[in-house]
Amino acid sequence: MLSVFRSIPTQMDYKGQKLAEQIFQGIILVSAVIGFIYGYITEQFGWTVYIVMAGFALSCLLTLPPWPMYRRNPLKWLPVQESGTEEKKAAERKPKRHSKS
Repeated sequence: MLSVFRSIPTQMDYKGQKLAEQIFQGIILVSAVIGFIYGYITEQFGWTVYIVMAGFALSCLLTLPPWPMYRRNPLKWLPVQESGTEEKKAAERKPKRHSKS
């Protein structure tokens, strides 16, 4: 059962994070405008709050889970280097001589 939870991806790439942020802000903005207008017309502030809360819930559902659309541009990591090659390079370097001022 634990392996099932470990197989679920939990990361977004940077472009996916930007897209999620834009979607989140857009839904919140649209729901706030619609809620304000509807609440103003009906003269009920409660409807404004309900519509904004529904927009918040929808935006959380669409942006918090790492959906596949947020993982389209993974980072290209450098290959792992062997530790022996760095020690060899450090030994090949000549020590720097500092001039006295």
